[in-house]
Amino acid sequence: MKQNKKNKQIVLIVVAHPDDEVLGCGGTIAKYAKKGNKVYCLFLGGGKASRYSDKKTAIAEKKQALLSRETQEAAKILGISEIFFNNFPDQKYDTVPFLNLVKSIEKIKETIKPDIIYTHHCGDLNLDHQITFKAVLTACRPLKGETVKEIYSFEVPSSTEWGIPKRKNYFIPNVFVDVSDTFNKKIEALKTYKSEIRKYPHPRSPRGLEIIARQRGMMAGKELAEAFELVREIE
Repeated sequence: MKQNKKNKQIVLIVVAHPDDEVLGCGGTIAKYAKKGNKVYCLFLGGGKASRYSDKKTAIAEKKQALLSRETQEAAKILGISEIFFNNFPDQKYDTVPFLNLVKSIEKIKETIKPDIIYTHHCGDLNLDHQITFKAVLTACRPLKGETVKEIYSFEVPSSTEWGIPKRKNYFIPNVFVDVSDTFNKKIEALKTYKSEIRKYPHPRSPRGLEIIARQRGMMAGKELAEAFELVREIE
């Protein structure tokens, strides 16, 4: 998380589902925003609400409206400047033409021209997360004129650590961000997702996230930290 004091950065978070942004890098988002940077978030899917075959049913509309409100509220807490929604089907990204996913990311990139992107880890148990990672890399090919200079992958509790622990896809963090001053924002934002939050000992719980943050903090000599893998950096 490098930053010149005089130059503000444009950061794009690309996630598969609502609440992934909070779980993966909520404290880091709040830290960027606190320093005056512009942070945007692209949700490729609408979450569980998109599982309903008939999007016009009352129950689907109600659930989607609730999740949308939760997402907006979480974004406000974290200091996200703007959020973008697509509606790719939850847990079915493998049924979507890959090019459609890539183009949806490219469209936002062309609009905001981000310097940095944060997204899922390639080894997550969740297939939507895996495909999102691949789509981000494809959309950010290091060609002439590409604005993205840094790409980081984050861990999503109950997805990253539940993947098959093979060397090629295991999450091995090498970048740590001190979120001691913004972790409270992460938990506050998580609590807005009433339809997604879980009770301890589930890792997607306030206590679970604190334990993870303390563990990552100890790895970096900090009280609380979020961990990332540096995927690409171009100086």
